[in-house]
Amino acid sequence: MAAVTLTIGVDVGGTKVAGGVVDDTGNVLVQARRDTPADNVGKTRDVIIEVVTELAAGRQIDAVGIGAAGWIDATRSTVLFAPNLAWRDEPLRDYVSRATGLPVIVENDGNVAAWAEFRYGAARHADDSMVMFTIGTGVGGGIVLGGELVRGAHGIAAELGHMLTVPDGHQCGCGRLGCIEQYASGSALVRFARAAARQEPHRAIALLELAGGEAEAVTGPMVTAAAQGGDPVSAEAFAQVGRWLGTSLADMAQILDPQVLVVGGGVVDAGDLLLGPTRRSFTDALAQRSRLPVAEVLPAELGNTAGVIGAADLARRL
Repeated sequence: MAAVTLTIGVDVGGTKVAGGVVDDTGNVLVQARRDTPADNVGKTRDVIIEVVTELAAGRQIDAVGIGAAGWIDATRSTVLFAPNLAWRDEPLRDYVSRATGLPVIVENDGNVAAWAEFRYGAARHADDSMVMFTIGTGVGGGIVLGGELVRGAHGIAAELGHMLTVPDGHQCGCGRLGCIEQYASGSALVRFARAAARQEPHRAIALLELAGGEAEAVTGPMVTAAAQGGDPVSAEAFAQVGRWLGTSLADMAQILDPQVLVVGGGVVDAGDLLLGPTRRSFTDALAQRSRLPVAEVLPAELGNTAGVIGAADLARRL
């Protein structure tokens, strides 16, 4: 019987550095967490080292995987740019490897989450392909084809949130107009709900009550809570997000024909409020393919641990 191998996965975001020791069945055995000193490159590196050192103490660790919110180079070693961190051309792999004495890989946070869902989560029964959209403040994602992550020539493929959806639409943080991130994200959900609450306050009574009567004070959790309670404006905000997301999922089905389409991220906690309109939009957009097999749309299963699990599993493989 083969010995169990242990690797460490670290998920680095704008507010937290979360790590875990993961076995070769995807189980997280022990975890550690620190706040991210996002405006200080050196301190962020040191916090990652602290987490890895704590988790490795007294254990035989084979490798470390780091999932970072940013663009990672083709060699999985350098963070080229991180919008919510101070990293610019940061040689993170070599720094952490020297400090810990362990092999290290660095990968985009959307890719590691997608890989976790492919290996151990919603798409674990697929053996070939999956596309995952991660719906949070923005929209991220990852693509698996032929059982491998699609990383592109320069390591920065699968930026699904920046596909053009509405020509000359809302300004996106990437500099373009009309990206899907501006229509199918948590931020878009709030924008839709606030606009409707201003225009039709009589239909947003429950939502405005949660927000102290101020449309501009509406937050994502408020929209979810109000929609779950039957607030029509909040439910319609989810329907708008779902409509846009469903058309993007349909585009992926047309282009890549994956086995599974997965929707993850914090907004998915709303359940059928989002997935219902998403699936309807997806089906409507593929009406001409009604006689052909098409991917099932499934919610992600691993939640906040996906980044840790995916990073650790990629480290084990690579």
